[in-house]
Amino acid sequence: MKNLVEQALRGHGAEYVEVRLEEGESTRLQYRGQDLEEVNRTKSKGGCARALVKGGWGFVCFNSFDDLPGKLRIAVEQARIAGSASSAFSDVPPTEDIVPAHVVKDPRGVSLADKKGLLDQYNDIIWSTSDSIHSSSISYGDGVRNVVFANSNGSYIEQSKIDVTINVRAMARANGDVQQAGFSMGSNGDYSVVEGLHEQVRAEAQRAVDFLEAPAAEGREHTVVLDPILAGVFVHEAFGHLSEADHVYENKNLREIMVLGKRFGGKHLNIIDGAAVPRLRGSFKYDDEGAPAMKTDLVREGVLVGRLHSRETAARMGELTTGNARAISYQFPPIVRMTNTYIEPQDVTFGDIIGDISDGIYAKNWYGGMTSMEMFTFSAGEAYRIRNGRVEELLRPVVLSGNLFETLKNIDAIGNDLEMNEGGGCGKGGQMPLAVSNGSPHIRIRNCLVGGK
Repeated sequence: MKNLVEQALRGHGAEYVEVRLEEGESTRLQYRGQDLEEVNRTKSKGGCARALVKGGWGFVCFNSFDDLPGKLRIAVEQARIAGSASSAFSDVPPTEDIVPAHVVKDPRGVSLADKKGLLDQYNDIIWSTSDSIHSSSISYGDGVRNVVFANSNGSYIEQSKIDVTINVRAMARANGDVQQAGFSMGSNGDYSVVEGLHEQVRAEAQRAVDFLEAPAAEGREHTVVLDPILAGVFVHEAFGHLSEADHVYENKNLREIMVLGKRFGGKHLNIIDGAAVPRLRGSFKYDDEGAPAMKTDLVREGVLVGRLHSRETAARMGELTTGNARAISYQFPPIVRMTNTYIEPQDVTFGDIIGDISDGIYAKNWYGGMTSMEMFTFSAGEAYRIRNGRVEELLRPVVLSGNLFETLKNIDAIGNDLEMNEGGGCGKGGQMPLAVSNGSPHIRIRNCLVGGK
């Protein structure tokens, strides 16, 4: 394969060409209510070629590995048509490497019947919890992706990765009111993370029922404490996307906001992204342009010091490549994406974070959210009242909203208990769900707007 690929890359007269060949297999099971809605096992094989000529890109994808030189010629011809300016593409030293998948418990070694049997148990637990359970959903997925990457600079990299995810959700209804609770989990190469979740499933189903009787928070500004899951989603959605350099380069307003050296928070605030953090769902050794994974400081001591780059955005903005060019499959070109994004821990205990709050909200887990430039809205998965330094009664899930930059300044305490959430998938440019991780310690935010009654 190596000789075939290297020969195919020669003699095209382009400034840069690359090829990415992939083989993969995946399993998916989906439950809706008490019914098994989908059982799906697939295998895939395909590749793509990309070429750069005078600032123009050509891209072609294919399902047969035959005639690779011909596929590359098509990409070069497209690039010649598109190109009319100067190219910008940062240098990355050529690399030859073979990177096996990280494996703890391989999901391919577990039969489909055993996977279904486990999910049947979880679904039975949900429906046996209470007569108030109205609906439920469980989705499970695993997949392996084996990728060969090579380019005209001399890189040849073989890289494999195994991904596992599960999402469990229960809905309860009474007197026309519907409430839900659930969780998502995932791993890089370890099926065992989806095993033994029986008590967690039971607790989430009961929580959905308990929400029916829980009071709503008052709609106003509160002191809010976020758990590591919700804080991680916040930093990913509200700040991480603003740090993707293609967004910044293409948007004049965002360039004026995301100026390196600008202060966004206190000296205790440090935000990192990096695939070089090992063994997480967003981890890898090389990105889909062959650039090595890094850990990139985005915010250091409250100051914006970096952003996430592909080789093209780094060259166009005069900054360093960070190894953040990613494609969800061979059907797409790589674009700038997050990997593992998190707030660095400090030395404050959870007890100290809530200790001086006389009246506040403890928000945990997440349903989802949206951002528009610096404005955000997020839905917590559960919430509790904080009174006189203690977490007390359950509240209905709350919605948090506000201006990102004001909120970052209002983070006045960061815990010592960093946790990474591996249950999500990121979407951008039609490519989703891309495996990422995000995390944080507990954080405290003053004057956070909470939607309620």
